[in-house]
Amino acid sequence: MLVNTTLMLVYVTKFFWWEAGYWSTMDIAHDRAGFYICWGCLVWVPSVYTSPGMYLVNHPVNLGTQLALFILVAGILCIYINYDCDRQRQEFRRTNGKCLVWGKAPSKIEASYTTSSGQTKRSLLLTSGWWGLSRHFHYVPEILAAFFWTVPALFNHFLPYFYVIFLTILLFDRAKRDDDRCRSKYGKYWKLYCDKVPYRIIPGIY
Repeated sequence: MLVNTTLMLVYVTKFFWWEAGYWSTMDIAHDRAGFYICWGCLVWVPSVYTSPGMYLVNHPVNLGTQLALFILVAGILCIYINYDCDRQRQEFRRTNGKCLVWGKAPSKIEASYTTSSGQTKRSLLLTSGWWGLSRHFHYVPEILAAFFWTVPALFNHFLPYFYVIFLTILLFDRAKRDDDRCRSKYGKYWKLYCDKVPYRIIPGIY
């Protein structure tokens, strides 16, 4: 229970630390604050995202110090990588590509697109660092972090893993929707980007 609640607390703290970055996410920039988002944040998130902890209230597990520490460290590492993915892309955008990514000048594609009002705008697509591994690599540590705060329940019941399964389906669907949107927005530049970063989520697999 302590591992579960510690990891969730670290995750929530990370979210509020990075709160300004949330304005540029798909949730805010494209899905907008309709029923889907509002009901989800007020009802679904508080009940489903914390369901592994609620399961552990009634089904306590003694992991032992060594296993508990391993799960805790692995979970914190995943949360950090998820944060660093978003931080890396934000820094790249903020500096207009004039920054270091993993100690080197970033690899990028200069794309242009036309807005609904007919204006032509320019955008930079990052193709190195975390974003050179796959187009949505940040979803990998997000899913793994959820797994690590669920796995203290061990594998005695399906119920605690509902959230991890739901999150995986949600993020894979979101990655596809984002790819479709970007393909429509950037056209030939998105094809160049996909040629350079061929994997959608899991490097070397998908």
